[in-house]
Amino acid sequence: MSTRDVDLRKAINAISDVIQNRPRPLREFDQIYMKAADMVVQSEIIADWADNKSVAFIGDGDAISVCIAYLKSRGIFDHGPAEIVIFDFDERIRDSIERFAEKEGIENIRTVKYNCIDEFPEPDAFDCYYTNPPWGASNDGESVKLFSLRGMEAVGYSGEGAIVIADDDELEWCQKVLAATQIQALQSGFYVQRMMRKTHEYHLDDAPNLRSCNLFVRSLPDTKPPGPSQPILEKAQLERFYGREKHLRVRYVNQRKRLDYGKAHEDEYSFVMLEDEE
Repeated sequence: MSTRDVDLRKAINAISDVIQNRPRPLREFDQIYMKAADMVVQSEIIADWADNKSVAFIGDGDAISVCIAYLKSRGIFDHGPAEIVIFDFDERIRDSIERFAEKEGIENIRTVKYNCIDEFPEPDAFDCYYTNPPWGASNDGESVKLFSLRGMEAVGYSGEGAIVIADDDELEWCQKVLAATQIQALQSGFYVQRMMRKTHEYHLDDAPNLRSCNLFVRSLPDTKPPGPSQPILEKAQLERFYGREKHLRVRYVNQRKRLDYGKAHEDEYSFVMLEDEE
């Protein structure tokens, strides 16, 4: 974390408000949520890193974008981005963000319906990008590279990025994906500024000890975009996108009904009435 003073109790309580509002993860799309204490730490790190900047979030299941905006609006942080835009294919996530922002009077955050296989809709419009993509265990990091590519397009190949990626010295695939991500950055005119290792833990039943790192990249001077943003047309790039046998076949996730995520859903319970027991 930075050296800025933060009231930890207030920060944790604010993060809990965001978690209550957040939809439950869809594991078929590799949506895995960061643990609450690490969300506080991550929010402070990213708020400090992106202070007074415009930030594109390429996906945001964790809701770090909302945490940052909310903590600043509540006066818990005195720093944070000037503008936050979340590009996500999941309507549940977008609606939860918009609903929370409206309720709390947060004006510097908005969402865009977007799937990373499509050309990026707002290229060269941001100072920096943030992404916590599918970690690419089964596709040699292609999913990470695609999300990061869209981030590079968001900043017009002239800015900074923060990539959250799996980090485990014992897992060969983690090392390969980290290497592939850094190679892509270098080939795209970015260099690695710093790496914060094993910073986050997750609610992950099959790998409870797996952590992730923050990989910060920055563009080299005079880096030029290689061309306009293009959709992904190669079927091979969509295979095993979300894990073994989990190919990218869904363009958007739609919400069947509007839900209040802070309360139990009606389809989760039933009543046994007193008169039924007589």
